[in-house]
This record gives sequence, C-alpha cells and structure tokens, in this order.
Amino acid sequence: MAIPDYQTLMLPLLRLASDPKEHQLRAVTETVADEFALSSEERNERLPSGSQVVFANRVGWARTYLKQAGLRDSPRRGFFSITQRGLDLLPETPRRIDVTLLERFPGFLECRARRREQESAFTPAWIDSGETPEEALAAAYHTLRADLEVELLPQVQESSPTFFER
Repeated sequence: MAIPDYQTLMLPLLRLASDPKEHQLRAVTETVADEFALSSEERNERLPSGSQVVFANRVGWARTYLKQAGLRDSPRRGFFSITQRGLDLLPETPRRIDVTLLERFPGFLECRARRREQESAFTPAWIDSGETPEEALAAAYHTLRADLEVELLPQVQESSPTFFER
C-alpha cells in the first residue's frame, strides 16, 4: 500500500481522538500506521531531504489542518485532543476529511486567507495537490535538476578536453 496523503489521514486522526482524553502524537502516529497496514519500509521512508519520515510529516500536516479548522486542540507539546467542533463533525460520518470539507470552518478559512496575504502572486501547487510543502519542494527540486541536466548535457558533450583541463 502507498503511504496515504495528509488529507486521507485527517479522519482517522480525528476518530482516534474521539474521546475526551489527551493523545500522544507518537502513539497515535503508530496506531494510524497500523490502521493503514504500512510496511516497515513505508514507516521509515524519509523525505528526499532526509530530514523527516514521510509518514510522520503527513500526520503532522493533517494535525495542523485539523487544528486550523478548530477540530482538535493542543493541550501541551506532543499531545492533542478533540474539540467540541470535532466531536460534532464525527456523527455526520464523513467519508473523508479534506481541504474542501475544512472550508466549512471559519478558523480554517482565516488561516488560508492569512497565508494568501503572505504569498506572492502565485498559489503554490501543493495547497490542493495532497502533497506536503516538503514533498512539493523536493519534487520541484528534482524537476529543476532534471531540466538543468537536459540543458547542460549537450554543452558538456560538445566541450573539448581542454575545456575540462581549465
């Protein structure tokens, strides 16, 4: 199975927090990984930068979006709990919680509006693509690098040995 995107992770995270207790992020991350039957390789796959595990990064972004919508709270570092708004959403039995569903909530819309004010004239592709920002940056890096290779390779092949000696 492929590692689920952050939008696919939002509903399972909210369901796991559906009791009034505080939940430790690390434990919940493992529980959700078990729910999706992720292999050891998938659980340990790192972002291209090597800075973080892909799955943990996506769980983190899912938590961020749920918090922006007011569906969860952070009582203390490394822990989260569901809010009344989150409890009110679960009986509606959504098939999926995604960015479109979160647009129902004023807090989420305010966060998006603030972000748009801070952005330049373009909208980053990752916002609605299902990728996290880190994944989008890595993909953009690989695209730019591939374009550069295509551009430079003919120049290098046409260069004389003297060029390389200099």
